[in-house]
Amino acid sequence: MIRAYKFLMRPTVRQTQALGEMLRDHCSLYNGALQERRDAYRHASKTSIKYGQQSAQLKDIRSFDPERQGRWSFSSQQATLRRLDKAFAAFFRRVKSGEKPGYPRFRGVNWFDTVEFPKDGDGCRWDSTPHDPVTRVRLQGVGHVKVHQHRPVAGRVKTVSVKREGRQWFVVLTVEQVQPEPLPATGSLVGIDLGIANFLTTSDGGFVPNPRHGRSNAAKLEAAQQALSTFPRVRSDKRTANHRRAVEKVAKLHRKVRRQRLDHAHKTALDLVREHDLIAHEDLQIRNMVRRATPKPDPGTPGGFLPNGAGAKTGLNRSIADAGWGVFLTILAAKAESAGREVIAVDPRNTSRQCPECGHTSAENRPTQEEFHCVSCGHTAHADTVGATNVLRAGLVRREAAPA
Repeated sequence: MIRAYKFLMRPTVRQTQALGEMLRDHCSLYNGALQERRDAYRHASKTSIKYGQQSAQLKDIRSFDPERQGRWSFSSQQATLRRLDKAFAAFFRRVKSGEKPGYPRFRGVNWFDTVEFPKDGDGCRWDSTPHDPVTRVRLQGVGHVKVHQHRPVAGRVKTVSVKREGRQWFVVLTVEQVQPEPLPATGSLVGIDLGIANFLTTSDGGFVPNPRHGRSNAAKLEAAQQALSTFPRVRSDKRTANHRRAVEKVAKLHRKVRRQRLDHAHKTALDLVREHDLIAHEDLQIRNMVRRATPKPDPGTPGGFLPNGAGAKTGLNRSIADAGWGVFLTILAAKAESAGREVIAVDPRNTSRQCPECGHTSAENRPTQEEFHCVSCGHTAHADTVGATNVLRAGLVRREAAPA
């Protein structure tokens, strides 16, 4: 199995400058390759340029510009060209399937924040000074950079990536590991119901509160964004010192919220994996759930529209995004695989409307957001607990029906 490790780097001033130049030159390579593809296709011949053709030009590009493109790892530059090739492959796939295409765009220096080294030892070396108690990673053109390795790396390092987040630099490793020993069986099965009032509810009646990290930081973020809006929109190299500080403050608050969500998701998923052998959850289509409300034209007023609840839908969409369900489910699946647990996704339709006692399904069974009262048999319970119970039952049925 493949696992990723992310460690904070502590570069010197000169190394920080070199890392920034590396990102700048890879961004220039990416944009130049994109421009070449655009120009070739706009020609009367409608020529399509592939990765192999652009990769073959790298030797001449490095020879022509030894002070910039020639400084960096050849393999990392190939990885940047593959990144562009994947963007075009995804674009053509979306066109073919009738989705919104999203043509690959040029990347600004501040948006291009990652350089990948496809193989450890080719332009980079993890733990390059094993005789030193301080861990370092060697990067071609940068040198041996100190790394704050807060946990051991188990397995064989396959790829090394350098990522910039604000003023901080991180090294991300992908490591090939043998399948770890599964956790001891607990005999416990659970269904979970994801929500807004509570982050999740379990079929055994447990609740995990929703921390609402985005809402708790909303006031600070709003003030920072208002301060940023007072500056004119100019290129990054034209910004004043105060402008740069305002940009950094907004980005720092966004990073804080993102890390808080990740921390909560990891801890919640770890508790579930440790305590249960099987975890069933709803197969939520989150992208569809956060779509904006469809406008309702007013037939009696040309150019007018009827109320469509857009304000309430916007608030709901913001709450769903703040909860971070998609991130949590991805982390849960990864942790369950490592621990030898089973995760089953089930159809979410009517899970909170079906009575777990008599099976009667009706919208009237849920008179309020939290209350469940079956109109057929009179069974009462918390609506989210009912939903989690039905999710668990559906998961068990799906497991039994799965081919051996």
